[in-house]
Amino acid sequence: MLKYAIIFAIISLIAGAFGFTGIAAGSAGIAKLLFFVFVALAVLFVVLALLGVGAARKALR
Repeated sequence: MLKYAIIFAIISLIAGAFGFTGIAAGSAGIAKLLFFVFVALAVLFVVLALLGVGAARKALR
């Protein structure tokens, strides 16, 4: 997911450099959304690992 956020950010920069402001704004919005979804999922998985839920719990036994 982070990979796609970086790709959309690069597309946004290139489109902005060529003057395609609509495409640049759209791809920047998608990049922001994907980045925040990535951060939320990463925090969720870290919290679940610290609580010992799922496979991490089995590995600690």
